[in-house]
Amino acid sequence: MTLRSGAQLLVDQLRVHGVQRAFCVPGESYLAVLDALHDAPEIALVVNRHESGSSFMADAYAKLTGQPGVAFVTRGPGATNAAIGVHTAQQDSTPMVLFIGQVGNDFVEREAFQEIDYRRMFGPMAKWVAQIDRAERVPELIAHAFQTATSGRPGPVVLALPEDMLAARAEGRDALPYSPVQAQPGAAQLEQLRALLASAQRPLAILGGFGWTRAACGAFARWALASGLPVACAFRFQDLCDNRLPNYVGDVGIGINPKLAARVKEADLILAIGPRLGEMTTSGYTLLEVPVPKQTLVHVHPGIEELGRVYQPRLAIASGLAEFAQALAATAPIADAPWRGATAQARAEYEAWQVRPPVYASGTAQLDLWQAMQDAQRLLPADTIVTNGAGNFSAWAHRFWRYTGLRTQLAPTSGAMGYGVPAGIAASLTAPERTVLTLAGDGDFLMTGQELATAVQYGAAPIVLVFNNGMYGTIRMHQEREFPGRVVGTALANPDFAALARAYGCAGVRVERSEDFAPALQVALCHTRQARRPALIELICDPEISTPNKTLTALRSGT
Repeated sequence: MTLRSGAQLLVDQLRVHGVQRAFCVPGESYLAVLDALHDAPEIALVVNRHESGSSFMADAYAKLTGQPGVAFVTRGPGATNAAIGVHTAQQDSTPMVLFIGQVGNDFVEREAFQEIDYRRMFGPMAKWVAQIDRAERVPELIAHAFQTATSGRPGPVVLALPEDMLAARAEGRDALPYSPVQAQPGAAQLEQLRALLASAQRPLAILGGFGWTRAACGAFARWALASGLPVACAFRFQDLCDNRLPNYVGDVGIGINPKLAARVKEADLILAIGPRLGEMTTSGYTLLEVPVPKQTLVHVHPGIEELGRVYQPRLAIASGLAEFAQALAATAPIADAPWRGATAQARAEYEAWQVRPPVYASGTAQLDLWQAMQDAQRLLPADTIVTNGAGNFSAWAHRFWRYTGLRTQLAPTSGAMGYGVPAGIAASLTAPERTVLTLAGDGDFLMTGQELATAVQYGAAPIVLVFNNGMYGTIRMHQEREFPGRVVGTALANPDFAALARAYGCAGVRVERSEDFAPALQVALCHTRQARRPALIELICDPEISTPNKTLTALRSGT
């Protein structure tokens, strides 16, 4: 075999495993890998302005394509900056492989320049963390990384790359391409589920998690529709069911429709396919009782360790989500189900939850964000990819946008601020034929807004809506509720976002009135299609309107 350096072996393994795109901030600690990538033009390398952008983009790429996201960062500060994306990938069950430069083996354990023990640092937030100390083991350990990231419950893997290993030459044999392994439901489990459904009067399905395919989503949707089964989606997994279907009844997450929350509590059977049933999806573990829910719980999840972790299900099924959905869809729909009337009523309650919220009843706000969402839904294509980070601004999309199917929503269940802009750029690069709409709060945007430079450099063209209310809105909301009138640490002095966008080479416009939004969006849409550059619309929001449900005055007064 021909001798290859550790760096050449690494890049050759990326080829073996079908990696088409990687995200990075360059660093001298993995300079040899960058040099090896020079000879691999088939792997598109996107250079970011901050390592959080690299790891967020890798996460978004994986969510959109179903393939593991790949990122490279340098040691020490680069690794710590990228940690937010690793945590997001862990909580979202997103397959990711993060490569981190490391000090040479001859310097290890001396607290050398930028040295960190990555096993200890990333151990609690990744599926597997390792360091490749010998060049000949590069194919073995990278194959293990991709296999681990994609099998069972998907998640992030971190590999540290000592400098001397990358330079060393060895006779490494290429691995075979990784092949994800997922369990499948057994016939007895499907029969037991069918018996439980047959005896139910008020069932509800809740979809979530990573591992769905378009075919699986479609097959399950047809089976659920034929069975009249009401379907909801877990927090930030709203694209797993076409929101336009008559049996879709809403999202089970932050700001849940109170009537849907009541239905979850009153259900006699919960079919949870994919969600972890964590804090956000269960409204702080209040919708279901711990450890044994009053509802008959059927929990389907690819990770055995997740089944029974908080809630003890009547029926636990360890299965890949696509595998389960396809298997269930192959069974006959539930005939003459007694819950069809309740499904229609739940859908009516969802429709009522979609109407213009009462916070605009006074008519004092110049910019109506509900109307902005209606305009955007009307003007943009049905397959638009919507991305967002974290903050109260995201409630406008979560509540009022109707997601039309799989891979139209990219959002962090981890609650990570700054996710939306990198995710929007990654989506635009990965699916350039589709429109991308990114929602970001003013505080949220300024955490990763510098990635607009990355977008311009590589021809990504998302439309970015910046909700500017001059505050960290979510924290102000909690502040007013817990400590009324004692405002500290939540006010923001912001730049002119539209001018900032233009400085990056993007289109930028400021919108203060409802009637100006639709024309601005139409111009932005034309700009992104024709110029292949981002467009940013700064929305001047009334700070009094905290959420679609509450004003700051109401929060302060406890009403």
